Amino acid sequence: MDLGLTGKVAIVTGGSEGIGKAAAISLSREGARVAICARRQDVLEAAADEIRAATGGEVIAISCDVRDEAQVQAMVSQVAAKWGGVDILVNNAGTSAAGKFETVGDETWETDLGIKVYGAIYCSRAAIPYMKAAGGGRIVNLTTPGGKAPGANSLPTSMARAAGLALTKALSKDYAADNILVNAVCIGVVKSGQHERRYERSQERNPSQTLDQFYEQMAKPVPVGRVGEAHEAGDVICFLASARASYVTGTSVNIDGGSSPVI
Repeated sequence: MDLGLTGKVAIVTGGSEGIGKAAAISLSREGARVAICARRQDVLEAAADEIRAATGGEVIAISCDVRDEAQVQAMVSQVAAKWGGVDILVNNAGTSAAGKFETVGDETWETDLGIKVYGAIYCSRAAIPYMKAAGGGRIVNLTTPGGKAPGANSLPTSMARAAGLALTKALSKDYAADNILVNAVCIGVVKSGQHERRYERSQERNPSQTLDQFYEQMAKPVPVGRVGEAHEAGDVICFLASARASYVTGTSVNIDGGSSPVI
């Protein structure tokens, strides 16, 4: 199936590893020109080399802290100057911070909301004018099922993810007439750099556990019985960014192996 992405210009935040990198690979394979951004330039450059080797596509790496609107504006302007516009934005940058309400300090709140909520706001604000000028575009916001059904000890992440869902729906209404379609994907337990770093920290308590065993433990509550692969999320993101999803906006897709208690 031709997804109609050849020549499109895509920005993927948090694109240096995990789901962001997987989305960039999927988009690049379909012919999109892809800019990946994150904070660590060396990791970004390595990821860009990997994506080019896998797809043969045009990929650039731009260091950017999405909490800083000036950096975001400069990054988006650089992409548009190089390739003539912006057609696709994947708001993937994020971190995971979860605890009981009274244990969460202001710094954790500010960091979490800064990356996930304000980062998506700043990137969308910078990209939408280019999409309007081009006659349309796609925004895909990454959230989690916890944004729909928060559990105990889930703050500030669950609140930030709920805000991401509200932003998705509101933007989809505001810009449908401009042919800018906005959707969300809610990521469950999917292999990522964050989980690998958790595994490394767990080695202090259980040095004999392998990474596969770590993921097997994580998979126990998942109905399909396994942890998801990053490319499985990347492919869904790519579809939502494509011409084949031209009548899909203001919705969310759970990529969680059936774990979420809600649709």
